[in-house]
Amino acid sequence: MKNRVTVRRSVDHSRAPRTIRRRSAGLSRARAGAALVMVVVGMAIYGLTASPVFAYRHLVVQNATFTEGADLASRLGVGEGVNLFQLATGPIGQRLVQLPSVAGVDVSVRLPDTLEVRLHERVPILVWAVGTSRYLVDREGMLFAEATDPPAEESAGLPVVDDQRAQSIGLGIGQHLATIDLDAATRLGALQPARDLGSRATGLAFAVDDTNGYVVSGKPIGWQAIFGFYTPTLRRTDLIAGQVRLLASLLAKAGETTVSSVLLATDLDGTYVPRASARTTSRGSPSPGP
Repeated sequence: MKNRVTVRRSVDHSRAPRTIRRRSAGLSRARAGAALVMVVVGMAIYGLTASPVFAYRHLVVQNATFTEGADLASRLGVGEGVNLFQLATGPIGQRLVQLPSVAGVDVSVRLPDTLEVRLHERVPILVWAVGTSRYLVDREGMLFAEATDPPAEESAGLPVVDDQRAQSIGLGIGQHLATIDLDAATRLGALQPARDLGSRATGLAFAVDDTNGYVVSGKPIGWQAIFGFYTPTLRRTDLIAGQVRLLASLLAKAGETTVSSVLLATDLDGTYVPRASARTTSRGSPSPGP
């Protein structure tokens, strides 16, 4: 009997490993050049931010008609010698627009040593007088600056409202007029004697007090028209246009040189007092329109 021996041969299918060649870890010329550029740029930036050549020394302010230099300097917040190359101008502008007279501002750096501020100031439409103080008022009703004497070119010829009310004693720069006062004052302040009233007066004076409300006077003729008080609901400023027409009619009817005062109760009902006798009154209505 023969013994059978099974012999299994194992075949090694593995391949010899491939040799991978890597580039040298040393710097290439391109990398070395880029690194050199970064170093040079860094040194240049450091030189700009540290150089005394770019230190703040001069301030140029444009359009500062109503803004006081001392007020502007107190809000600027930039000390002399500060490096202008790294100065952020945004915060400076935010501080300057907090000044009552400033509506907007552009701040820029003019190298090597100058800071430039271009102001956009509020535009006055009225002068509001309280006691001996006179304030400029813009279209939003803000009292933003004191009126100068003589007035600046931008505020010359503006209507002046003499506020004699007790509640107005505390008014000052940075505060706002009540909306109803701003509306009444701008409507009345726009009146022209000849155009709107047929009057020979050379000018009009405006006042408001606790007794009569709003009063308009013809200068130098001397008549006085009492327009009264206004409220947002009960006696609106819409009455003013009709009151003006009624006043023109009464002045024409009576002759303005003979009129002492006119009480404009509504836009349809008015009473005038002749100068000859304060006790004699006449009532009138507006002349019919064409």
